[in-house]
Amino acid sequence: MNEQEHVVGLLQDIKSLLSHNKKILNVEDLSRYTGLSKSKIYKLTQLKLIPTGNNKHIRQKFFDKDVIDAWLMGNPNLSDEFLEQKFNEQLLKKRKF
Repeated sequence: MNEQEHVVGLLQDIKSLLSHNKKILNVEDLSRYTGLSKSKIYKLTQLKLIPTGNNKHIRQKFFDKDVIDAWLMGNPNLSDEFLEQKFNEQLLKKRKF
């Protein structure tokens, strides 16, 4: 690895560390912070299984880092099987109406 690639790698590491100091996270930030995939975050959001900001006038989802930390420490069930089950339950409820 040449020196320029090394510097770029260090800058990317610094950028990643600095992003963890943010109080409000978007989906991209949350994915990097938690290691969850964006698709899993979107599924959790749709099923209302993850705490999000509640400003109905903003289409983009935002997450309070402190609330997410508390939620993660509560050991949420993040398995694909659980999410699929909840998603199917939600679909069945919508079909009944």
